[in-house]
Amino acid sequence: MTGASSPSTLRIELPELTIAALTWGPADGPLAILLHGYPDSAWSWRYLGPALAGEGYRVVAPFTRGYAPTDIPSDRDFNIGALMHDVLGVHRELGGGKDAVLIGHDWGAVTANALAAYENSPFRSVVSMSVPPVPAMTKSDLSTWSRLRLSRRQARNSWYIMFNQLPLISERSLGRLIPWLWSDWSPGYDATEDLEYVFASLPTLENRWAALRYYRSVPSPRRPKARYRELQRVWRGAPIVPTLYLHGADDGCMQVEYVAPVREVLPQGSRVHIIDKAGHFLQVEQPTAVNENIIAFLTD
Repeated sequence: MTGASSPSTLRIELPELTIAALTWGPADGPLAILLHGYPDSAWSWRYLGPALAGEGYRVVAPFTRGYAPTDIPSDRDFNIGALMHDVLGVHRELGGGKDAVLIGHDWGAVTANALAAYENSPFRSVVSMSVPPVPAMTKSDLSTWSRLRLSRRQARNSWYIMFNQLPLISERSLGRLIPWLWSDWSPGYDATEDLEYVFASLPTLENRWAALRYYRSVPSPRRPKARYRELQRVWRGAPIVPTLYLHGADDGCMQVEYVAPVREVLPQGSRVHIIDKAGHFLQVEQPTAVNENIIAFLTD
């Protein structure tokens, strides 16, 4: 593995599924849970994991539900409340304390943003990357014309979301789509190593179905399972936990113009930083800058 110390592996038994995770650092350190996005895997934390371990954290990077070697959950629920429930389960089973921190990118950021808005969150700090909290996405001081232009450009960037709604066609197309997304979202970055990890986490058609269920669950009229509903209700809320928000200046998935309103929806003690020369997958494109920002935020 390039540029990072090798992690150990861990299996966490939850009532709904068994979660596999990469882990770095001392077993008695404060817990740091790192959540990957789509199309990605826990290996995208191969630089941040050792850096946080060096600061004394017990770092745990789960393969989120449906991404091998984590189980595909028997309840087949991929609502955001279910993703939040898994994180809280990991925190509980690993004995996380009030000093625990949560870091998420892309879909992991959606989950982290949601838990930052949860009044019973066990995390003292949250770091979110590449997807702003929902209230920031709907808040803008731009003129109507500028907002329309921004929305039109974002619609072009987000076409894949509609494509991912197509059953079987999208699952069978991921072999071509995923490399294209990495190239488009992080222009100029060589994703060869990352793509090997991604496809290892999506080895079967059922795993690919699970990864796409994240997208299909958002517009779906089906309610989440009862145990997830309390969590589901808060995911569109504004964070109340101090949050660091990071975004790549050259992100080809989520336009950097959406970052400006983020400052207005975050609580006191939060920060926002744009990472130069980085696209959507900023934690592997510019790991030094990302790691420095995160460690400074967590240690201040």
